Amino acid sequence: MRNFKLFQILSQFDKLEQNRIRKFISSPYFNKDKVVLALFELVVDEINAGSQGEWPKERIWDKLATELPFDDTRLRKYQSDLLKLIEQFLIQQEFEADTFASQAYLLRSIKKKKLRKLHNSTLKTVKEIPEKTPHRDGNYYLGQFLVETSYDQLISDFEEKKTEKTNLEEMSKLLDYFYIGEKLKIYCEVLSRKKFAKHEYDISLIDEILSFAERFEYQEIPFIAIYYQIFKMYVEPQEVNHYYKFQNLLSESSHFFPSSQEKVFYDFAQNYCINQLNQGNSLFLKELFGVYKDVIAKGFFTIEGRMESLEFRNIVVVGLRMGEYEWTENFINNYIKLLPTEIRENTRSFNLSQLYFYQKKYSNVIRILQEVEYNDYITNLNAKTTLLMTYYEVGEIDPLFNLLESFRVYLNRNKEIPSARKINYKNLIKFTKRLISLPPSDTKLLTVIKEEVMSTKNIPSRDWLLEKIAELE
Repeated sequence: MRNFKLFQILSQFDKLEQNRIRKFISSPYFNKDKVVLALFELVVDEINAGSQGEWPKERIWDKLATELPFDDTRLRKYQSDLLKLIEQFLIQQEFEADTFASQAYLLRSIKKKKLRKLHNSTLKTVKEIPEKTPHRDGNYYLGQFLVETSYDQLISDFEEKKTEKTNLEEMSKLLDYFYIGEKLKIYCEVLSRKKFAKHEYDISLIDEILSFAERFEYQEIPFIAIYYQIFKMYVEPQEVNHYYKFQNLLSESSHFFPSSQEKVFYDFAQNYCINQLNQGNSLFLKELFGVYKDVIAKGFFTIEGRMESLEFRNIVVVGLRMGEYEWTENFINNYIKLLPTEIRENTRSFNLSQLYFYQKKYSNVIRILQEVEYNDYITNLNAKTTLLMTYYEVGEIDPLFNLLESFRVYLNRNKEIPSARKINYKNLIKFTKRLISLPPSDTKLLTVIKEEVMSTKNIPSRDWLLEKIAELE
């Protein structure tokens, strides 16, 4: 039954959610067909029992106990009806969670049905919504606009004093906040994607939007102010004050945003710090470490309780470069369980080898990296590079020569590794060989090697090579 579409969909719901769907389907208001409910129960029972087998359609039909001969068309109709009910349930869940939308529809219904008895109490409830709503993202301003629109229409129907000032000005402001903020959000996403794709986007009225966004009254709206600073970070990346202003705004107003929106802001911060580091601004290593610590504390690195191995590795690298060895070791040990089981142990051993290298515990590095062969070529390349540097540091020349040769063979034989990356690592091998073969006190040749290293782009561990050259000068 695992290939059954409904099985795959309902498998995404936990038992609490299954029970809520059951109540929804059991309601005669939404469903009067008991066979559809029986189909739901059959699928859910198989899911909760951990079913691995395949069920022919005839067996499913028999379990539904319709007392009718097998009818493939009717079975597909039952499946379709159940799927539609699940979709209705999801819509209902989202609708109930959106206070603004539900109240806006209530106001419209009161107006349509002219339910004067509900008029005053509903208006009072509606006016209290903004105070009880903590978030101030685009959805907040759109939702409040919809409520204010329905409110205005209701007032115009029920109130006697038609000449008094209405809430039209407030409605206009709310719509402006939503539109300007969302336009900025889209434009910032465009600027972000342009770094990875050459596709051109036509964002209409963006110059006008930017002109409005920089005004004082709009800078008072955190949703707009933060996205405006993100825009400035992209178009004027060399002006680092834009980043610091962005960080201050985020620190002061993060409580105004749902976690999904706050995570997006931290993604922009992380990308800016990485770009600054790539441009040689080493001051942003500390900033990136701070961003990582905040993101970890807020749980933004985990998706459904899992963490990406690349993110895990990046955090370790930054922690080590900061010299935060104890923090990094705690991170490895505490968060390794969030990685997929099949890569967990290898990831742990590799990252511990990096920690030991920074701590100059070279015997531990050699012990780990000699025992493990990593499956993915990226980890393998990094592991061989670390072992190469370790052998050099401890003066193990014969093992180093052997490693350099096996490393070269690995690069030649592995077809997964891109050609450009192979060239980079072959340069590392070449320069390492030249260093260990360098005659003592040959300063002239050392200078030549240094100049070549400095002029060669993208050598892995280039800073380490230059450090070793400096030690020989």
